[in-house]
Amino acid sequence: MFQLVILLQHEVDFLNIDTQPAATLLEIPPEKRAEKLASLGAPAYRAKQIAAWIFQKRATSYDPMTNLPETLRRKLSEELPLFSTRLRKVDQAEDTTQKFLLELADGETVETVLLRDDRGHRTVCLSTQVGCGMDCAFCASGLGGLVRNLTRAEILEQMLTAAQQLPKQDRISHVVVMGMGEPLLNWENVASALDEVTSPNAMDISQRRITISTVGVPGGIAKVARAERTYHLAVSLHAPNQRLREELIPAAKNLHLRKLLSDCNTYFNATGRRVTYEYVLLEGINDSEADARELGELLRDRIALVNLIPYNPVSELKQFRRPKPPQIKRFADELHRCGVKVEVRMRKGSAIRAACGQLRRANATSKK
Repeated sequence: MFQLVILLQHEVDFLNIDTQPAATLLEIPPEKRAEKLASLGAPAYRAKQIAAWIFQKRATSYDPMTNLPETLRRKLSEELPLFSTRLRKVDQAEDTTQKFLLELADGETVETVLLRDDRGHRTVCLSTQVGCGMDCAFCASGLGGLVRNLTRAEILEQMLTAAQQLPKQDRISHVVVMGMGEPLLNWENVASALDEVTSPNAMDISQRRITISTVGVPGGIAKVARAERTYHLAVSLHAPNQRLREELIPAAKNLHLRKLLSDCNTYFNATGRRVTYEYVLLEGINDSEADARELGELLRDRIALVNLIPYNPVSELKQFRRPKPPQIKRFADELHRCGVKVEVRMRKGSAIRAACGQLRRANATSKK
């Protein structure tokens, strides 16, 4: 924890919590796969053929790739496997939300969520780290601390695992990087994975349908702005002032609210994309009408959206409760009076512990 706090005071590049990536095909960026295949005696065009099988035909092994010679398929299976993760558990709620527990090559686990809605959207919520070091007081992800960053392949494999659960005529339409971990502390791997996700040679998902969620780390939002992508930015605010924010999010001590909002201005100016501010409503802590007025004053003159999220209870954190519906409405109404655009997030998957970190912790507890 001491190392993390010190590192947060500098650019996020210096974070050193990676593990040795497994030797899989997806760990190799697409521009370098032809070179790797050449070292195995395969022509460069095989790289695009294999990518089409993985991303468009949802192949989980080389076996169905019948346009590749059988000898090459055998060799690739032995020397360059497709996946390093395996699907450990699937939970499904009545509203069709699915939560996946993926086991990584080193035995660690991460969560991925697939959400469906009536508009035909198929949204995957991705994790970017094993655990989380932000230590948000109300979140299950950080209860066990931060273990390591996920590799680019481990991020991609979450997408592919979710896609494999859909009917053939269905496809992933949206991506939210809102799962376990702080994405901007693993930005290089996240960016590399998303670049492939948006490629016409892969899943061809529009950048404008991808949302990056962050608590805010020094230098992080500016780095995303410099990447010249049109991703949507969602900032986990959760409090209308610095004092309360530090109580709920200890890592907020490393980036003052004023600087965080300034970074959001930078992002808006660079991309033209409206910033969303996520606000988990906690009964008796940050849900009063006075809190709403203070938040409204903070965001009044911004092109912004506040996404209100009624708290999803965590069994280990009994001190936090979800506000009653009338209080949620009063909070939203007060923000509206301040001229701030507001949405209340529809709860999905609560019956399957769809809040970050809950399924992973339940699985770890069951093994003890």
